[in-house]
Amino acid sequence: MLVSLRVENFALIDQLSLTFGDGLNVLTGETGAGKSILLEAVDTLLGAKVSGRQIRTGTQRAIIEGQFRLTPALRAWLEEQQIDPVDEEVLICSREITATSPSLRSRSRINGTLVNRQQVDSLRDRLVEITAQGQTVQLAKASVQRDWLDAYGGEPLIQQRQHVQQQYEVYWSAKQALETHQQSDQQRLQQMDMLQFQIEEFQRVGLADPEELDRLEQEYQRLLHSTDLKQSSISVLETLYENDQGHSACTDLLGTAYETLQEMVAFDEQLQPVADLVNEALTQVQEAGRQMSHYANTLETDPLRLQEVEARLAQLKQLCRKYGPTLADAIAHQQTVEAELERLTAAEESLESLSAAFGKAQVTLTQACATLTQLRQAAAQQLQQTLTLELKPLAMEKVQFQVDCQPVAPTTAGSDRITFLLSPNPGEPLQPLVETASGGEMSRFLLALKACFSQIDPVGTLIFDEIDTGVSGRVTQAIAEKLHQLGANHQVLCVTHQPIVAAIADHHFRVEKQVIPTSRSRTEARTVVRVSRLEDTQRREELAQLAGGQIDEEAIAFAQSLMNQAVMLRQQGSPLPSVASKRRSRSARSA
Repeated sequence: MLVSLRVENFALIDQLSLTFGDGLNVLTGETGAGKSILLEAVDTLLGAKVSGRQIRTGTQRAIIEGQFRLTPALRAWLEEQQIDPVDEEVLICSREITATSPSLRSRSRINGTLVNRQQVDSLRDRLVEITAQGQTVQLAKASVQRDWLDAYGGEPLIQQRQHVQQQYEVYWSAKQALETHQQSDQQRLQQMDMLQFQIEEFQRVGLADPEELDRLEQEYQRLLHSTDLKQSSISVLETLYENDQGHSACTDLLGTAYETLQEMVAFDEQLQPVADLVNEALTQVQEAGRQMSHYANTLETDPLRLQEVEARLAQLKQLCRKYGPTLADAIAHQQTVEAELERLTAAEESLESLSAAFGKAQVTLTQACATLTQLRQAAAQQLQQTLTLELKPLAMEKVQFQVDCQPVAPTTAGSDRITFLLSPNPGEPLQPLVETASGGEMSRFLLALKACFSQIDPVGTLIFDEIDTGVSGRVTQAIAEKLHQLGANHQVLCVTHQPIVAAIADHHFRVEKQVIPTSRSRTEARTVVRVSRLEDTQRREELAQLAGGQIDEEAIAFAQSLMNQAVMLRQQGSPLPSVASKRRSRSARSA
């Protein structure tokens, strides 16, 4: 259950801290007072999509933190996620939303540990179930009705539906492969001819080494400039080592310098390192001269080899232009082409195997769908009985409800079309829910459906956003009693405008907007949302306001009567008086 909620800079909330209790918690206030902002904060805390409007104007960061009572199931989940507990009693969930131009950044933490979206979604299913006003519209969709039935069927049905999805994917892949093979045989043959042509072209050239082009470029330049290289190497050799032109070579000069330094060292040993350096230079120059001599002797002009290199370069560059841009890219393309040709060649013999694989996948999918249908029919029978019992106390004593399961072509969700059929009035035939139920009946149907799930759902907190919209009188009384009944096994948070619902609550909170001066200037003001827990006197005034729109002696008396009856109901299970019946009683006394 949700023990406490702390909100900072979220929408119209600047700072807010609330502590909730067991049983039924109601939030009341004028329309637009900010009640739904609180529920939106809880929804956002547990992973809902965020937007820039949620950060309070003038601030850059919104923070929401909720503390939930720790249960054995939640402890097991924390161990599974390798998140350490920080308290023996509560689990702490927080979310921080920061405005970072041009986008938003959101971070969620559980017990101070950063978690991802999947972890938050997994935790949400264990903590809170939110029922908003728009769900009555969603409930009219066949896919939503199917999902509700599957969820009611429990883990075996959910697992079988996942199995059906997996088998459908296998079936669809096999179907696509077979149809592709059948429809594109001519195209396949044309593609094989093109690939074979490319492979023969590669084979004629004989690619193997991705560095061959670079090496040939170097060899080509050497062969092309062999005469110049020969002359230059002789010139370098003469400069370094051997000089027949009457000039001193580098080795001669270094030798002379070294001899002079040796003589000087005899008088000053500080020059020995210099002499060593010159001697080392002399050795290196001599080695360079020998290598240049070898290079000059091996360098030859080879016109035939030059022609061969030019021809090979032309071949390789042609392939690079077509399949490159680099030689490595061309070699990779050759490998790809060979693999694709091998695949297409093998496809010639795969038609029979593809047909067999498709037939097998079709049979497996049909069997999986049949099993899913059986599980759905069993769940439907149970839901029909349970939901009818839950609807009867909601002023729908003669209601009939049936889950219609009709066969359709297999999909990822099975081969059933699920339709909720309802007959709220005696003598009327069963019709699809969307065609026969009024707004008030849809609200009661959704509440009864939630009550059915509360018997099997481990979630600790049920949240209802104006589930009593569109109803009045005895129906409101029935909804109030149902919400109180749910509060016996779950924590219930409910936004309501109905005094009967508010009267039966175990904890009552009033939400209102206030205009306060800003810290910057006394003349400037900001709107904020404030929430206060109401005690007896405050509750009477709030109930009177909800019932009659004003606080007078008669409205206060009626509010006190509602509170007294609520106490009796909690103690003995007595029904609450409706607003209409109370007014009739006052009229009778006046007469």
